[in-house]
This record gives sequence, C-alpha cells and structure tokens, in this order.
Amino acid sequence: MATDPAAEGESALRTPSLAVAALIVAAGFLGSRILGLLRSVIIAESFGTSPELDAYWVAFRLPDLVFQLLAGATLASAFIPTFAGVRARDGEAAAWRLASSVLNLVLLATLICAVAAFLLAPRLIPLLAPGLGEDSGREAELQALAIDLTRVMLISAVLFSISGMFMGILNARRHFLMPALAPMFYNLSIIGAALFSTDVNALAIGVVVGAALHLAVQLPDLALAGMTYRFVADWRDAAVREVGALMAPRVLGLAAAQINFYFIAIFFASTLSAGAISAVSFAWLIVMTPLGVIGMSIATAAFPTMADQAARADGLLASTVARTLRLILFLSLPAGVALAILAKPLVVVALQRGAFDVASSDLTAQALVFYAPALFAHGGIEILSRGFYTLGDTRTPVAVAVLAMALNLILAATLVGPLELRGLALALSLATAIEFFLLLFVLARRLPGFFDAALKGALRRMLVATVVLAGFTAQMYVILDRIIGMDVTTTADALFVLALSGGVGGSAYLLTSLALGLEEPHALFQRLPGIRTMRPGSR
Repeated sequence: MATDPAAEGESALRTPSLAVAALIVAAGFLGSRILGLLRSVIIAESFGTSPELDAYWVAFRLPDLVFQLLAGATLASAFIPTFAGVRARDGEAAAWRLASSVLNLVLLATLICAVAAFLLAPRLIPLLAPGLGEDSGREAELQALAIDLTRVMLISAVLFSISGMFMGILNARRHFLMPALAPMFYNLSIIGAALFSTDVNALAIGVVVGAALHLAVQLPDLALAGMTYRFVADWRDAAVREVGALMAPRVLGLAAAQINFYFIAIFFASTLSAGAISAVSFAWLIVMTPLGVIGMSIATAAFPTMADQAARADGLLASTVARTLRLILFLSLPAGVALAILAKPLVVVALQRGAFDVASSDLTAQALVFYAPALFAHGGIEILSRGFYTLGDTRTPVAVAVLAMALNLILAATLVGPLELRGLALALSLATAIEFFLLLFVLARRLPGFFDAALKGALRRMLVATVVLAGFTAQMYVILDRIIGMDVTTTADALFVLALSGGVGGSAYLLTSLALGLEEPHALFQRLPGIRTMRPGSR
C-alpha cells in the first residue's frame, strides 16, 4: 500500500524525539532570552543610555562578527548536514575525524582574524561609529574606550570559536540540552559583572568569562556523545572541503545579516543623539527574546531532522519545512504585532529604572515600534534558509541576504533624516520582510509540495487572527491609556496596561485561531501535560 509523504511528514514532526528536542531547545532559548533580558535590565539600570554604554555596544560588534562568521550559525548550517552524510556513508570514525579537522581549522582561522582585528581596531572603530561621542564632545575619549573594550572582548571570539563548534557537534548528534544551557552561563557572567560594577570595562571582562563558561559546560556532554578528538586539520579532505564550500556563501550571507542590523544601525545611530546606539541595541534585544524562543529554537530543533530527510531523499522534507514554518509564523505574527502596539509600556516595565529614565524609555520604544512587526520575517527566515541548506544550496539565501542588506542601506539613508531612530528601525523591518518573501517564493519553486494549499490557507487564517489581535489589543490600550487615564510612564500602570491589553489581545487571537480551524493551537496544547484536544474533523 502506498504511503502519503505529507502524512509521514506530519508523523515525523510529531515523533517524541523531535518534540522533546524542540521543547529542550525552546526551554534553553527561553531561559537564555529571559537571562538576556535580565542582563539588559541590569545594564540599563546601571548605565541607562549613556555615552560609555554606546562605546561598549560599538566595541561588542567586532568580536561578535569574528565569531558569527567563522563559528556561529554559518558553521552549524554547513557542518551538520555534512556530518550526517559522512556518518551515514563512512561511519563514526570518519565523522569524528571530520569534526576534529573542522574544529582545528576554525580555531586557527579565528585566531588569525582576532589578531588582525586587535591590531586594526584603532582604524576600524572610527569607521563603525564615526559619530561616537560627537554629541557629548567626548569623541576622542569614547573612541579610545571602544578600542580598548574591543581588544579585551576579542578573547571571547576565540573561546566562542571552540564552543560554537562544540554546539554544532552536539546538535548533529541530537544532544540539545547542554548547548541550550550554555548561553545561560554566558548571560549570568555578564549579569554578575553589571551587578558588581558600574564600569563598562567590567562588562567586557564579563563577556570573556561568560565565553569561557559557555565552552566549559559543554565538555561533559561531548564525552557522552562519544567524540574522539584528533590533532588533525586535513583541509584537503573531501568532507572538510564540502563544509567549506557550504560555509563560504553562508559566511557572506551572515555577514550581510550582521551588517544589516549591527553595523548599519550603529553607523547611522552614531550620527543621531547621544544614547541612540544604546536605544536601538536595547530595542533589538527585546525583539531577540521572542525571536530566540520562537524562530531560532524551533528551526534549530528541526534542522537535524531536515538534514536526515534530505540525505535519505524520502520525500518528507517539504512537509517538515512547511509545518515548521507554520508553527513559527503562528507564534511570531501575533507576538510582533503585540510588541509594536505595547512597545511603550513594555520598555517601561522591562527597563525603566535607575539610570534608564523616561527619556531613555521613549527613545527605545520608538525603535521597538518599528522593529517588532518584522518579527515574523526574522523567524521565518530561520527555517526557510535552513530549507535551502538541506538542499545543498547556500548561494540563494546569500544572494537574497545581500540584496536585503543593500536595500536596508538605501532605506536607512533615506528614512533616517526625516524619521531619525524610527526610520532606522523601519528600514531594517522593510528589508527583512522583503528578504522573507523572496526566500519563500524561491523555495516554493525549489521544493515541490512545500508551499501547498494547506500552507496558503493556514497563512490566510493566521493573518485574520492577527488582525483581530491587533484590534483588541489596541482598543484596550486606548481605553486604559486615554479614557481611564493610566500613566504608562510609571511601572505599576504600565504593567497593568501591558498585562490586560496583552491578555485580551492574546485571548482574541487564540479563540479566533480555534474558530478558524488552525491546527497549531491543538498541536501546542497537546504538548502540555494533562491537556488533550480534538483536532478539527477528528473523533
């Protein structure tokens, strides 16, 4: 009897291993994002949106870029499918030899880049943030501070090159717990530094210590995974070169993504008022919280399964990608709209205390209003790009990402003048949305059965439910803010407005989704202990 690939894809997504993996990764991302938000709260309380903190954010970017390009998502996206293929084809010993070679080569490349960045920092920092300190008349002082902080934090890039590779190895072996916990230790280190010092130099040291902890906590799990390390760096090995070939275009794509937010945003924000760099950084960190929990965690958990399905060519990949995208969009569409509507009370509740005053809240909320609506696009790109990677195509996501970067640059140059900080955030959101739709269109042509009638219908119903959420959330906000007269610049009133407006809007979204027959609420409920629901049309 013939099997239905779509039905098998649905079954594959619902297997306990993938469900548990998704829950572990989601819990890890949630814990990390909560700690990341707490880190932001503590940093905001200690430093507000001060010029010194602007220098810290500028300095953070260069070491982070070195890590992200060489050992971050670029490496995982190239390594995991190759590792799975070598393991299936040549066995465990060959797979571990591949892991050792890639680890050693990445570490060497990172060391070279870190030394170059250390030497070139006095030239690079003024290019990244040409207006740093001009508004406060402290340009030379803050530029020098940013250079010193950059050099300290470059140590973290080297440590992360090892730790990032460990994460890729463990995820390839479906060990998700310790890689999910590692970022928590990183955040805890920075939180400790911010709690015990009001000097931004302490924050830089906290970053380095956190990177070391990020690495150390994964070592026991590597032993359990059976890793056999060899002091080998065989760049001529076919599998190693395959990782490099897959990784090279992805490096360009991630470079475009990094430039898209961090460097374009910092460049233009440095030309605005003092504190603008910190404001866009805090707003982006708020957006990153649901993005990590929704888009990154779900896509990370699904990726090894997708890689195996692509390697087996069993016809299940299209269904897996479609259902994963549906789940990400079901959660990210309403989250992004709610964040935009409730940006002001959210920033007040989350950050407004200590040195982070009402003016800092206003500045950060301006950016958040325009960053948040594109949350669905950021989350969707996480799974769509992985869909291309499993097909062995890293060039298409790169080309689209570079196009989005160019578009973001043009839009930012056009919109920052009239809209200032809001224009900077709007430019990124528009460019990201266009990137998402281009990837969706191309993948639909490359992966038959992916963008089918079921996915299209689900997306239409999600949009309707999101419009309902927007209406209820905004109406409740207006009633509480303008009619009842609650003061959203105070923490108590802002918390009440946030809870009630968000609760009403979220309830409206859930009820509308159920009424429209979307499957995602039922699937999510079934993951909760003691809850079982009847799916539409089931008995």
